Amino acid sequence: MLVAGVCNTDLELLQGYYAFSGTPGHEFVGEVVSAGDSSLAGQRVVGEINLACNRCEFCRHGLQRHCPNRTVLGIAQHPGAFAEFLTLPEENLHVLPDSLASEQAVFVEPLAAACEILDQVDIRPGTPVAVLGDGKLAARA
Repeated sequence: MLVAGVCNTDLELLQGYYAFSGTPGHEFVGEVVSAGDSSLAGQRVVGEINLACNRCEFCRHGLQRHCPNRTVLGIAQHPGAFAEFLTLPEENLHVLPDSLASEQAVFVEPLAAACEILDQVDIRPGTPVAVLGDGKLAARA
């Protein structure tokens, strides 16, 4: 683990929200130590936090983020990034370009979460929108 971001979700989990137990942390930049694909070894990566079952109806339709059987890195039944090491499936990893500093790349996950709405709603250039909230997601929207 190179860098891990602290999210309000992490703080809420540690205060007892969602009956959480385990290692929190889902925003991270890491270096691959070992992988089936040897070209990943030594690469700096960020990762998708949802670990889908790849068998249910949602997964069969490419909606792994909505899999009802998923575990979630550092949130639900999967140890998180506030550790020296973590494990994720290779398909969840995204290699970072050398030009992007780890301290910037740690915001990829919250930025991706904020941008996910664009997959769900047709927002065209010039369309008025309202962003509610004062957290990292709202700031990146």
